[in-house]
Amino acid sequence: MSAASKEYIGVASIRGPLLVVEGTTDIGYDEMVEIIGPDGGRRIGRVLSVSRKAATVEVFEGTSGLTIRSTGVRFFGRPLTVPVSLEMLGRVFDGLGRPIDGGPEPLARERRDINGSPINPTARAYPSEFIQTGISAIDGMNTLVRGQKLPIFSGSGLPHNVLAAQIASQAKIARREEFCIVFAAMGIVRDVATYFQLRFEESGALENSVLFLNLAEDPSTERIATPRMALTVAEYLAFEAGKHVLVIMTDMTNYCEALREVSSAREEVPARRGFPGYMYSDLASIYERCGRIRGMKGSITQMPILTMPNDDITHPVPDLTGYITEGQIVLSRELHLKNIYPPIDVLPSLSRLMKDGIGEGRTRADHPDIASQLYASFARVREVRSLASVIGEEELSAVDKSYLRFGEEFETGFVAQEAVEDRNIDTTLDIGWNVASILPKTELFRVTEQEIRQHYRVPERGV
Repeated sequence: MSAASKEYIGVASIRGPLLVVEGTTDIGYDEMVEIIGPDGGRRIGRVLSVSRKAATVEVFEGTSGLTIRSTGVRFFGRPLTVPVSLEMLGRVFDGLGRPIDGGPEPLARERRDINGSPINPTARAYPSEFIQTGISAIDGMNTLVRGQKLPIFSGSGLPHNVLAAQIASQAKIARREEFCIVFAAMGIVRDVATYFQLRFEESGALENSVLFLNLAEDPSTERIATPRMALTVAEYLAFEAGKHVLVIMTDMTNYCEALREVSSAREEVPARRGFPGYMYSDLASIYERCGRIRGMKGSITQMPILTMPNDDITHPVPDLTGYITEGQIVLSRELHLKNIYPPIDVLPSLSRLMKDGIGEGRTRADHPDIASQLYASFARVREVRSLASVIGEEELSAVDKSYLRFGEEFETGFVAQEAVEDRNIDTTLDIGWNVASILPKTELFRVTEQEIRQHYRVPERGV
């Protein structure tokens, strides 16, 4: 046992992913731990709790094959760290930050605590710069702003992985400033991991990205470290290297289920649906690690992706996420069944910072008004469709029939686009005006007369 570390042979108990080590002294919460198995294999863990008599250790790589008497535990006296350097760009790592792309360990000037440091609220700069994803339903209706956290709420079987890869390969900011992607995947199957790597390579985005991939076959508790690894690297790239970083994390539901597994092993009193009562603060410790700092060039923007069990938006994971983040993008199973990609349902979707990132000087002067008009008109479409299902389409008024045509074109022409189609903001807004022009001018009450004269595409229809 060296002065810098403490080593113990034998543990008191093994429960799921947890070890209990008795007789420990001077052990700290969240301290990094190395576990040595009977075969000499080494695993990484962290201290979950300490008392006068024992320390509870969470083993990220699982406890399979460990025995009570012969397991060695070494406490390092410091938290779990990850190397940070510009050499990590273009590389692929596992969920614990080890290279899996066949390349060497990146040369790093330093290693940093994966738990990061909170940003002083008084030092934060308000998000106000537009990020173009190339996807009309996001750029036009639920705009992403630099420094924002905007999650994607999906469901099992919906194409959120395709959407995540498309955003990662297309996202860009104005003025050609340095922009990069940090991508963290948790609990994904191997073929999806391969898809992400190939998509990043084919689009050329890999050379300006860092990928952390935790597979479904990997121990679930490893997923607790993966997003923190990714965010620590993102903080270095943003606030040390001066880059604008987009962090995409999928799937946060798998992360929360790993939290539930650890909580169950600790025999904690469960909260809603068995999840731990501290899940809100735990998620906040991840989501709040983004933003802009006054006087610093870089920024961190987050797009966490989560699947809603049974498409239930009131499930604890999307529910708590919605309280912490600044809006949400909701994917629709109904649109997916219509073969519409991306199946973004614009009505429950929301970007609370959209108003600060659009308009003249950022996107286009007519952007706020046409976005509001499209939203209001599509809300009317839902009402007309309900009415048509009761009285029949032939009994609708001419105006209501125009709303049905608008709704169809909005879904198939504005929302729908190819998975490799990258639309700039001008194209998105022009398509929006083409769709809005299906309606009579008298129905366009959210835009100005000047905007109608400039952008309305077809002659006014008789009604």
